[in-house]
Amino acid sequence: METQNKTAILKGGEFLIKETNPQDVFTPEDFTEEQRMMAQTCLDFVQEEVLPLLDRLDNHEEGLMENLMKKAGELGLFAVSIPEQYGGLNMDFNTSLLVTESVGGGHSFPVAFAAHTGIGTLPILYFGTEEQKQKYIPKLVSGEWMSSYCLTEPGSGSDALAAKTKAVLNEAGTHYILNGQKMWITNAGFADVFIVFAQVDGDKFTGFIVEKDYPGLSLGNEEHKMGIKGSSTRQVFLTDCEVPKENVLGEIGKGHLIAFNILNIGRIKLCAATLGASKKVADLSVKYANERQQFKLPISKFGAIRHKLAEQAIRIYAVESAQYRAGMDIYRMEQELMAAGKDENEALLGAAKEFAVECAMLKVEGSEVLDYVVDEGVQIYGGYGFSADYPMDRAYRDSRINRIFEGTNEINRMLTVDMILKKAMNGELDLMGPAQNVQNELMAIPDFGAEEEGGLFAAEYKAIRNLKKAILLVAGTAVQKYMQSLAKEQEILMTIADMAIKTYVAESTVLRVEKLVSNKGEEAAANQIDIARVVVNDAVDASFIAGKDAIAAMAEGDEQRLLFMGLKRFTKKDLYNTKDARRRIAAALIEANEYVY
Repeated sequence: METQNKTAILKGGEFLIKETNPQDVFTPEDFTEEQRMMAQTCLDFVQEEVLPLLDRLDNHEEGLMENLMKKAGELGLFAVSIPEQYGGLNMDFNTSLLVTESVGGGHSFPVAFAAHTGIGTLPILYFGTEEQKQKYIPKLVSGEWMSSYCLTEPGSGSDALAAKTKAVLNEAGTHYILNGQKMWITNAGFADVFIVFAQVDGDKFTGFIVEKDYPGLSLGNEEHKMGIKGSSTRQVFLTDCEVPKENVLGEIGKGHLIAFNILNIGRIKLCAATLGASKKVADLSVKYANERQQFKLPISKFGAIRHKLAEQAIRIYAVESAQYRAGMDIYRMEQELMAAGKDENEALLGAAKEFAVECAMLKVEGSEVLDYVVDEGVQIYGGYGFSADYPMDRAYRDSRINRIFEGTNEINRMLTVDMILKKAMNGELDLMGPAQNVQNELMAIPDFGAEEEGGLFAAEYKAIRNLKKAILLVAGTAVQKYMQSLAKEQEILMTIADMAIKTYVAESTVLRVEKLVSNKGEEAAANQIDIARVVVNDAVDASFIAGKDAIAAMAEGDEQRLLFMGLKRFTKKDLYNTKDARRRIAAALIEANEYVY
């Protein structure tokens, strides 16, 4: 496999065929003091302003969430990634991810926050005319106005382009008349601005900026939801709603460019929010485990509980490593596109589109890590975890929506493979050469006597290289076997996606820890070394199971035996004592009485 040089910018999906220098990867340890201060401001806001109001928020006390949002706007929390000419701070992409992470522990508040700062504001910033930007962005940044995003309809969820809402230009040519129904609209109860998608003349999917006072716009009642009860979620009805012609967003018939490009950014930011929530739950889990006594001992003394605490930390650390790696890749690509003449908005959208594969993978991993963390949090609390008087009840219910938001995890898994294959077919990603090399290696006699390279993570890097070969083996077989009908084999696509996600996250974790070791030494990073080795160990095991299931579904007889032999070769590893590693990882958490990684 090719090694990325110091000046090269990795492209989306290229992690499958290229190796990365640890010093080229951005890690959370690289944040500046200014960025950390911004994060602390967000954490303090959630702790002091949001958490004391959770019960009142869940009961939809009139104006409460809206007032919190306005306070956040006054503090500048909406301004992070907005250009200065519209009242923003113009900070880089990873800073915007850090801010999203830092409000992520606020239960329903980060849902309102992300809907406003992301899908509610960015469509105007990236696709609006200069007049639209000047009119709306400063008010959205300051918190004077709130926004929402109206895409989903009763009959169109993941299939967004099947929307039935219609827009027809009136006879005078001054207004579009919108008729339709939108549902699951976050912030609808207090939004001043609605980003609405409709079919112009029945078949031209188009975006519109709709203000709350426009004639014909009305709202349904607040939805009764399983979780995130404090967020406003309503239906939006458009009944001969009059929208000025100048409020068309982007080009007629090009609404899909807005919807899909904004989703790329929304997916990685959702990962950031789930990361913040995961850290909050891990903190609570450790504190409770130290306080709760059974058999005259804190339950944190017991191996079963230590395993849970450690595994929470391992998964959090791993997804965090992958998130900020991808965030920096997006930022670097943005800078490259700007240097090539793109304006700032075009550059960020282009960069996010380039790394749409990574954004989709991170959305899946972040949401599933949070689900794991809160589930184990409930278990650590025991009976109290099931009580609504303790914090795990709300955390457990609030977590579940994240596997549905921003495209279901099933859709994102299938998109991951689809986008990689399309890049290959378009010549943007050279998979053919590496895939052929894997086939040749499969037919060759293994070189059992070859010496391994040295280094702290030699075994882990070898395992990761082999995992990439395993992905190419399974994906290549699937493409050859099913050709144009591969999209119908959703179960196989999801197993390939799982292999890709585990490999990307494992590699990101090892790169982060190697960089940490180079800066601080092995002794200072001992627990992080344990984390990296457990992550790789478990990624290999998970990839073997996923690959085995795919091969069993695709092949029979000699072909199946050959493919399975290759899979076993590429997922072979030495035994590793994960029990003791997890005990060491948990010990640091227990001693600090909080998440420390």
